[in-house]
Amino acid sequence: MRGKLFTALALLICICLPALAQPADEPQSGYADTLSYNLRLMKRYLSHGSKWYFTDPVAEKRFSALIHFIEDEPLDSILQYLDRKVVNDTLPLIIRRPWDAPDSLRLRGYIPVKELARQLETIDQEVTQEYADRPVAVPEEMIRQALQQVRTVAPGEGMQLFTTGIYRMPDSLKILDAIPEDMVQSPQDFRRILALDSTRSRFVEQKRLRYNDSVMNAARRKVTDEYRRYLTSERIRVLQTQKTESVRRNNSQVLKFHNDQVIRAVNDSLMRSAEWLAGFADLLDNTTIHLTNLSNVSSPLVLSNAGKFFTRVWLKNQQNDSLSVLVQNTGKRSMQLVLEDGVTFSRFRQQAVRDFDFTTLNTPATNLDKIERRYQAYTPWTIGGDGTTQFSQTYLNDYWKKGGNSALSILVVAKGFANFSSDKLRWDNSIEVRNGWVKPGEDKIQKNDDKFEIASRLGISAIQKWYYSTEVNFQTQFFNGYKYPNRENAISGFLAPGRFLFKIGMDYKPNKNLSLFISPITSKTVFVRDTLEYDKSSFGIKPGKKAYWEPGLNTDLKFTKNFTQGISFETKYRMFVNYMHPFNQFDIEWENTLNMQLTDHIRATVMIHTIYDSKILFDRLDKEGQPVLDPGGNKIREPRMQFKEFVSIGFSYKINRRVVRAREIKH
Repeated sequence: MRGKLFTALALLICICLPALAQPADEPQSGYADTLSYNLRLMKRYLSHGSKWYFTDPVAEKRFSALIHFIEDEPLDSILQYLDRKVVNDTLPLIIRRPWDAPDSLRLRGYIPVKELARQLETIDQEVTQEYADRPVAVPEEMIRQALQQVRTVAPGEGMQLFTTGIYRMPDSLKILDAIPEDMVQSPQDFRRILALDSTRSRFVEQKRLRYNDSVMNAARRKVTDEYRRYLTSERIRVLQTQKTESVRRNNSQVLKFHNDQVIRAVNDSLMRSAEWLAGFADLLDNTTIHLTNLSNVSSPLVLSNAGKFFTRVWLKNQQNDSLSVLVQNTGKRSMQLVLEDGVTFSRFRQQAVRDFDFTTLNTPATNLDKIERRYQAYTPWTIGGDGTTQFSQTYLNDYWKKGGNSALSILVVAKGFANFSSDKLRWDNSIEVRNGWVKPGEDKIQKNDDKFEIASRLGISAIQKWYYSTEVNFQTQFFNGYKYPNRENAISGFLAPGRFLFKIGMDYKPNKNLSLFISPITSKTVFVRDTLEYDKSSFGIKPGKKAYWEPGLNTDLKFTKNFTQGISFETKYRMFVNYMHPFNQFDIEWENTLNMQLTDHIRATVMIHTIYDSKILFDRLDKEGQPVLDPGGNKIREPRMQFKEFVSIGFSYKINRRVVRAREIKH
């Protein structure tokens, strides 16, 4: 029996020893085809606490991405969720409790603890002074109880007031221990001594009554003072409690209003970032498919939103005939098939043949001299534009006595247009991009010009030189703008603001150099894409809003004059008047440009640009350059005339191309 036991024990050790001897870091086998095993194994060696290290960081990144792809939701599900969230959900993504606002002491209307303590102290002083001058009606019960506790002197016991030293007996009324004989010489002297005792008794009784009155009056004053202090403290407690509760409610409302604005702004920024990242992820996500023909020849094609990819596929039939087809992706889930150039299909078919009358060859031609034109050339489209790059540089060393600073500046201006014109229709499209930077001395680079504007105007001929017209116009800038030298807080940026105008009216075009567009039906919208980063109040947008809309009358005037072949002048004037506030809300923009073409590719430009917008506000400054405050301590802000002027010389290139078309002449 003992031998069998040893044999079984040895067999068990032989079975378990290989498993026990296997190192802890080695992967276990047996479940290598399960998802949980492979994920657990991959995470084990990717974890930060592992003693294993990847030799290639890219491989580690790809393995981590593979794990996230399996464990997380598919990208399409995430993008669909975000689309639904943006369109349908009205709840904010993230919130913050109002009392967690970090800058509550800076909020307008918020009352800090020190101010509350000062107001409570003022209440204490005012109530104390009020009750000090006011008579107090003490309840009779309190007076009665206080008088009952007063110790008065009973009748006949008035002498104790003199023996205890409370009062002093006059010498003329003092009691003598023995009456001298010389004082009693007659009956009159005896009667006088008896009258002195009576006077002393009356004097003692008067003092007793006065003493009792004084202690009772003192008791009454004590009760009155205690009751006055009680009423004062109660009134102070009630008023201070009301004031504290009022301040608490006020601060809570101020914090909630501010916090709600911040929550809306943060959620706007967060959703915009999520939309941008979703679009970026949608561009990165791609799929490779393989198209295989009957000869089992495979051609890979990438399906992606990031760009166009194509492959060539040779189609085969049963007779091994080949046909080349180009396959190109049009997105992440679609593709387009196009036959190669030069491939045509034709079928044999029998055509009818009729007899030819050879006698017609002997007939002389009689109308060869009457050949008329059937087609004429015309140019409906005129496409062109010009670009200018202007650069200037100044360097002054430390020994330049006249003073000054080194400077470096560059300005890039690009304009383009595409205009369509026919007998009854005109369609003008234009785009303008301007961007300029300057580096003054040792300072950092600063922006001095930034504009992006696109406009499209469609007109239908009305009478003579007038056209029924409609126009859309959009303006913004590309880069953040700052009030230098402050580079921390941006005052403007891309789509901050963005201006969109839709106009309907009449356009007067007597010639190609003059255009007067009067649009009594105009919709103007100004919006800010990010209300957290930019101060929207500078553009006239009210708190809690991201945009404002106003109807009005718009007038556009454009005039161009060519003095010589190389000198031209252009002026553009625009005025918008708000119908709801026609006398105090309007904006004017006037731009004048003088171009002098010095050579084929060198141009000098002089530009004067003036803007007045009643919705764009600036701080009113005093003589020392400090903001002026109103009686409430707030900055006074008002519209100002904006003016810009520059003169530059730089490289230019001009394009002016006409698209020629042919049309049939109808006789």
